Amino acid sequence: MIWLQQLSRRHLTVAGATVLVIAVAAFGLGVLRPWPPADTSAEAGFARDMQAAHHAQAVRMSMIVRDRTSDAETQMLAYDIALSQQQQIGQIYAWLEMWALPQASLDPPMAWMRRGHQSMTGMKPQGLSMPGMATAAQLRQLEQANKRKAEVLFLQLKIPHHRGGVQMAQAALNATDQPQVRRLAASIVAAQNSELDLMRRMLTARGASDALPAG
Repeated sequence: MIWLQQLSRRHLTVAGATVLVIAVAAFGLGVLRPWPPADTSAEAGFARDMQAAHHAQAVRMSMIVRDRTSDAETQMLAYDIALSQQQQIGQIYAWLEMWALPQASLDPPMAWMRRGHQSMTGMKPQGLSMPGMATAAQLRQLEQANKRKAEVLFLQLKIPHHRGGVQMAQAALNATDQPQVRRLAASIVAAQNSELDLMRRMLTARGASDALPAG
């Protein structure tokens, strides 16, 4: 009986030491990170910026052009963008609730990328802003356009907007090892790169370039 107890203690000691070694190695490799994410984390910053500003503007532009043209191809693209990005807005909202974090932050837009760049380079980047966002004047132009003009303007605005979304999602992929965040960021990169190809083809078919309108 005594030898069984000694054997059990030895097994427990070895098992405990093994778990400790694995945990230390995982922490050193960056596998284990604080969870849920902190208020100032890249995960929280990416979620808020993508949800409240970038995706929200994409949905708005898509709804505008859907009502300004009867072109089936443009309406289908606008509907797909609005549907997928509104779904992702809901997903991100649920993340922040689950993480017990506020939906908004006092941090300026893209502060999470500023911190990431600073930690990687030791330098504070100058003037990082949310990439690809349309201006208020450009949105007014879209609201006032009709038919072919609305289609072309929508595509010209959405191409840099999608590029910006890809840039933000790629930065999140580089900054996090959390599976749910990585899955969403990777899906944004893949989907928006595919839509970028389609939008360029649609502009070409309309005899237009992707040059941004003034404003």
